[in-house]
Amino acid sequence: MSQHAKGLAGWLAYLGEADIPVLKSSARALERLHADESLLNPRSIANVVTDDPLMTVKLLRFMQTHKHRNQTHELVDVKQALLMMGVEPFFRDVPASPLVEDMLKDHLDALLPLLHTVRRAQHSAYYAYDWALRLHDLHAEEVHVSTLLSHVAEILMWCFSPVQMLDILRLQHADASLRSADLQKRVLGFTGVELQRQLAMDWHLPELLKNLHDPALANTTRVRNVTLAVNLARHSAEGWENAALPDDYRDIGNLLRMEPERVMALVRTTQTPY
Repeated sequence: MSQHAKGLAGWLAYLGEADIPVLKSSARALERLHADESLLNPRSIANVVTDDPLMTVKLLRFMQTHKHRNQTHELVDVKQALLMMGVEPFFRDVPASPLVEDMLKDHLDALLPLLHTVRRAQHSAYYAYDWALRLHDLHAEEVHVSTLLSHVAEILMWCFSPVQMLDILRLQHADASLRSADLQKRVLGFTGVELQRQLAMDWHLPELLKNLHDPALANTTRVRNVTLAVNLARHSAEGWENAALPDDYRDIGNLLRMEPERVMALVRTTQTPY
């Protein structure tokens, strides 16, 4: 945890050198796979990695900084990355440590909001991937990974600056009319969107993740897919009674060419809210 990171530039420099933690559940799942050769393969590892935004960005960052000379494109498919590097090098070079839960042992009140953010990222990714398949997107894996990582800046700040993040949360609870971006600017000196956008650029994360912040691309199918999935996960986070959900069903229906009623039934069976 940095006591010296100041403003956006300071945090970008700090996070660029930081050892990204992973969820304890991911570490345990990978340990179980490593202990059983009958289960151990790139697909089974990828299933664990792509359920954890932190483990995913940890792997992609490693691959970016250890690119082969003949690699001409960025890797966004986790299974492909694992096939390229091999199973044993993965366990050696991208260890499932440190653990988020250990990092926050002195700030346990920050763990639950962090896990809620992770769950929103997971749900967003499930929705977006399902819709990408329905839209016959040839790069559905990029959609999945990009949506999963759309929350990574917020998750990292919960890991490395829990006190400030808890301050923002308390201010939000005290006055629901306050905008998150304004509170982030007040407490952190920058917004989560600004950090997310710059991390995507500096860490060479998937192109689609960068496109989410380009107004000129807001109406493209893939950007709309991710945006609507993120909105749905946020609005359904505490149940299916949120007043914004009917608009979500309508917008998703326009994307998938479905009636809103059918969308409502579809999303409730795709993933249940936490």
